[in-house]
Amino acid sequence: MQVKQQETRSSLGRNLTYGLLDRLGSQIIGGLYAEKPFPTEAELSVQNGVSRSVTREAVKMLTAKGLVSARPRQGTVIQPSSEWNLFDTDVLRWMLEKRFSIDLLKQFSQLRVAIEPAAAALAAREADEAGLGSIAAGFARMQAAEEGRDDVLEADVAFHVAILSASGNPFFGQFRDVVSTALKTSIRYTNRIVGRSADLESHERVKNAILSRDPEAAHDAMKLIIVDALDAIEHNEGES
Repeated sequence: MQVKQQETRSSLGRNLTYGLLDRLGSQIIGGLYAEKPFPTEAELSVQNGVSRSVTREAVKMLTAKGLVSARPRQGTVIQPSSEWNLFDTDVLRWMLEKRFSIDLLKQFSQLRVAIEPAAAALAAREADEAGLGSIAAGFARMQAAEEGRDDVLEADVAFHVAILSASGNPFFGQFRDVVSTALKTSIRYTNRIVGRSADLESHERVKNAILSRDPEAAHDAMKLIIVDALDAIEHNEGES
């Protein structure tokens, strides 16, 4: 009974910590503290109705994400955006929610052009049967979504994430969380621009090239998908 109570308190503490982390991270990136100092731990505890230990842990997590730093005689201060860890999915999510811009989507698409075609080529060479199966399943979800039997956005993301994982490169594999977080916003935006969901034919070319073990074709087919999305973003920027 005592162990269960301890686990309940521990879970509650984690929920409070992550809740405070989410609130403060969103406020920092949203610019709330651009013109005023970041509160002390004591002030944050009172303002948010949580314990000092919860506040201290949340601030430590903000520090690890590059959003704040503790300086002698200065307390906790906001770091410049150049220090923020953009590969942290919380930071990226807060930026997409609070600092959304066409430039941010363009920069993300430029990163994708550098990463995903190479991952597709690697998947064509290195993917095992499970990896190939995940890619085929991701495309099947996209087909189902086109017929209203799956979520369009989730299916599209699943296809791209499956390719990153199937590449066999652990660095590409870990990039999947960043892609999954940002791609949801990017796809939603580009689909609205072009007036339709993802082009099944272009995604099928990527899938077929990987399953046929054709790295060059896989690379080029994936690059075309992302370049088309980037062109749509840049074209829409010119009209706005």
